Amino acid sequence: MKRLVAIAVLILAASGITAQEPFNAAGRGAQGPNGVVATAKPEASQVGIDILKKGGNAVDAAIAAAFAMGVLEPDTNGIGGGGFMILRLATMKEAVVIDFREVAPTASKPDMFKLDERGRILNHAGTDGGLSVGVPGDVAGLLHALDAFGSKRLTRAQILQPAIHMATQGISVTANLDKNIKDSLEKINAFPACAELFLQEGLPYEIGEKIKNPDLARTLAIIASKGAEGFYKGEIAVKIAAEVKKQGGILTVQDLASYAIKVRKPVRGTYRGYTILSVPPASSGGTHLIELLNVMETYDLKALGRNSPATAHRWSEAMKLVFADRAKYMADTDFATVPLSGLVSKAYARELAARISPKESMTAPLPGNPAQYESGSTTHLSVMDKEGNMVSITKSIGLLFGSGVLVPGTGILLNDHMSDFVPKPGSVNSIEPGKRPLSSISPSLLLDPKGKSFMTIGSPGATRIFTTVAQVISNILDFGMPLQEAIAAPRLAQPHTGNLSLETRLPAATQKALGTLGHKLTLRGDWDPYFGGVQAVLYDAKTQQLIGGADPRRDGQAIAF
Repeated sequence: MKRLVAIAVLILAASGITAQEPFNAAGRGAQGPNGVVATAKPEASQVGIDILKKGGNAVDAAIAAAFAMGVLEPDTNGIGGGGFMILRLATMKEAVVIDFREVAPTASKPDMFKLDERGRILNHAGTDGGLSVGVPGDVAGLLHALDAFGSKRLTRAQILQPAIHMATQGISVTANLDKNIKDSLEKINAFPACAELFLQEGLPYEIGEKIKNPDLARTLAIIASKGAEGFYKGEIAVKIAAEVKKQGGILTVQDLASYAIKVRKPVRGTYRGYTILSVPPASSGGTHLIELLNVMETYDLKALGRNSPATAHRWSEAMKLVFADRAKYMADTDFATVPLSGLVSKAYARELAARISPKESMTAPLPGNPAQYESGSTTHLSVMDKEGNMVSITKSIGLLFGSGVLVPGTGILLNDHMSDFVPKPGSVNSIEPGKRPLSSISPSLLLDPKGKSFMTIGSPGATRIFTTVAQVISNILDFGMPLQEAIAAPRLAQPHTGNLSLETRLPAATQKALGTLGHKLTLRGDWDPYFGGVQAVLYDAKTQQLIGGADPRRDGQAIAF
């Protein structure tokens, strides 16, 4: 019966019929005076809280939770992938960005993928198999943050032990994981090691059953003992390179041994007097988050009204213009010149806003050459502690189940982030050896008008990431919404070209008016994961409480103490 109900809900969502609010959506939030951890899994949030209770700081908690998430949500992230984080300790004058994005192997070439007549990669080679695998950065990035910014009160083994325990004991299959496995059966079945882990006698596990990954537990134990070298050199590296080669890829042990994180300065902007700190390229997310908010700041959104036709229209038009800039300019700044200061300037935002007509939607083609794919299967976590230390981490293995390549004997599922490049020469985001593919990941921090810690926020959701984060920030700063309500509120998403997507909870009058203005609409089910999965923590100066919120579009839960 439960399976029939679940199928019915999915059918309703696909049809555009408004679904009921997810059970306990409002209860996804939490508050407390000492610390809050918000992740896409309640078990990972509890891991972070336990670390805080043992005397760890927000960085310790975030890294423990991040390793745990790689076990709990194996379809979206893990040590075979990469990501970005931004952190700010209360004692630091400046926030720090750690770029642990994957890089293209040394043997990569701009034309390494075979394309069809439409310029699309043939035979899923960009998203499945060895050729889609970039050099993973997850382990290097997480351990660098722990070593450089952790409290030093806990050992690396203590930080990784919860993830090791979970991989050994097994993780419960939730409705989300169940759906993702079923949606990815073709990819999973194409790779025997992947099928052996995620299927049971060739069939998906039932909801509530456990998937155990003892090989991953052993790999994590090696990392706990040897650090990053235990992953990037030696037995594990040899196994990774061998399996990638077997599956048609080009990643080598030398590529793994030479991987290096990038420590960068954040991009910086303001919105309604609050400072926004986010990640620079190779993620486009932080830059365009600020650009989008700059455009929206030119309007009195409170006067226009939340979810009104006027407000929704302006969001949509601004997103079109920002995505055009993203496609035209954005790439890894080690390989391309990107006009970052211009893109985040208030003056440029006013120029963009002047192009937006209040009476009709833009229909003329916008310039740009967007990538063929963008990874939609990602996870985010946010942590803040009583000292005001803030951490925001977004990490991914690419599309659901990454490349499908699971390295035998290690439990490591590898990414498919080579698909985030433009698969032909001539683009700023074309493939080059050692280059980081473009991303929309947008882990961000906000400071209040006095420069004090206010909020840590981020989301999965491919190119919808920074548009989702921007809408939640606006809900809080323009409309004064409580954090959990701001996260659960209905969203919209307008890509570079194509239809405007709406959750069906947006008022019918708004939907009708948008059609009159010339928007072509795609209606999606309420709380659709297409619109991301925000996890955030903010400090409420009035109550002196840390408040966490988690997205009902995923399995998220904020936990506090």
